[in-house]
Amino acid sequence: MFGELTEKLESIIKKLRGLGRITEKNIEESLRSIRLVLLEADVNYKVAKEFIEGVKEKATGQEVLKSISPAQQIIKIIYDELTKLLGEPFRDIEIQPTSPTIIMVVGLQGSGKTTFCGKLARYFQKKGKKPFLASVDVYRPAARKQLEVLGKSLDIPVFGMDSNEPKTIAKESLKECKRIKGDILILDTAGRLHVDNEMMEELSGLNRELKPHEIFFVADGMTGQDAVNSASSFLEHVDFTGVVLTKLDGDARGGAALSISAVTHKPIRFISTGEKLADLEPFHPERLASRILGMGDIVSLVEKAQESVDTKEAQELEKRLTHSEFTFDDFKEQLHHLKNMGPLDKLAEMIPGARNMGIKGMQMDEGALKRTEAIINSMTPYERITPKIINGSRRKRIALGSGCSVQDINRLLNQFSQMQKMIKNFSRSRSAMNSMANQFFAAN
Repeated sequence: MFGELTEKLESIIKKLRGLGRITEKNIEESLRSIRLVLLEADVNYKVAKEFIEGVKEKATGQEVLKSISPAQQIIKIIYDELTKLLGEPFRDIEIQPTSPTIIMVVGLQGSGKTTFCGKLARYFQKKGKKPFLASVDVYRPAARKQLEVLGKSLDIPVFGMDSNEPKTIAKESLKECKRIKGDILILDTAGRLHVDNEMMEELSGLNRELKPHEIFFVADGMTGQDAVNSASSFLEHVDFTGVVLTKLDGDARGGAALSISAVTHKPIRFISTGEKLADLEPFHPERLASRILGMGDIVSLVEKAQESVDTKEAQELEKRLTHSEFTFDDFKEQLHHLKNMGPLDKLAEMIPGARNMGIKGMQMDEGALKRTEAIINSMTPYERITPKIINGSRRKRIALGSGCSVQDINRLLNQFSQMQKMIKNFSRSRSAMNSMANQFFAAN
């Protein structure tokens, strides 16, 4: 996400940290570089100008220049101003207590509206709610079919009706949502290749008819200022409550994310970071600012881990580790959790200082995880618990079953053996520390 923008900003910040003495002159030079980076990322000219002026005003104060760590102070100011630029803090969708919460999704064709509807439905499903999907796109049958496929994959009902009247479909879908006692009605509207009066009139009519609690404008994060201009045009006709940025896993320069909230004065509510239905994140300005500046995002990383790992399973694994009982079954379980957390290169973005450790930007070998899992699956249950019995003939059988070479099997067995030794040593040292602590407290 925003690889080039982050790389350039990290370089400027590194120079700031390396300066022995901070003066108004070198602050000016750094800000000039930052302004150029923002414009190259397709950030709105006025937005970039206001951002630089805001940083300059706070960074050239005497209390900053005379502080113990002026470079750190300036970096903090840049972070604060970037957070402010990205918009207001995250506000979750308020679920209505007595009637379905109606969410209308609008945007241009190809922005990722329909996929976002599926992702949002999954988001509510994970929270224990009962979402209901409906499409009022009477122009593109493929869009309605796509929504049906998404709903089926999630086991979420999708409203279907033969009608060419968007208002009629919308009203009937609301009736059906109430009938089945659904919590949320997510309405996918028609998109166009460009903003036109007919489209806007249709959306305005749906807005008046349904009075949705939320209207989300979906913007393609890869289109930069075009997305910002489209959002401004929509806002003249439909007062949407928030923005959703999609396709941020692609070659997004960052212009849309850094400009859209400042230009429209509407908050970014969600960001879509991949093609899978799980690739949707609530938008937290402070977290994205931290990622953009190369400082990672530990909070989001922990949240992803919590989603993926069952607490009871984690406690049981800890017990087994304490008794040095780590097996290939445990190893496979952890690989599964790691895969559920998302692509490894995306997880690396959330680790502070990942670039300095040689992780960020490195091509993560997802294929290696699949090969490892295939090898473990080709072992018998007893071999997974007691890998010492895996002799030459067993290695050949496992290699044949997994589609890997015997060398791959040898490599994994050696790595696993080292891992078991490390766990055993760790268990011993922790046991010794606990024993020392008990003796200390007993004596006192």
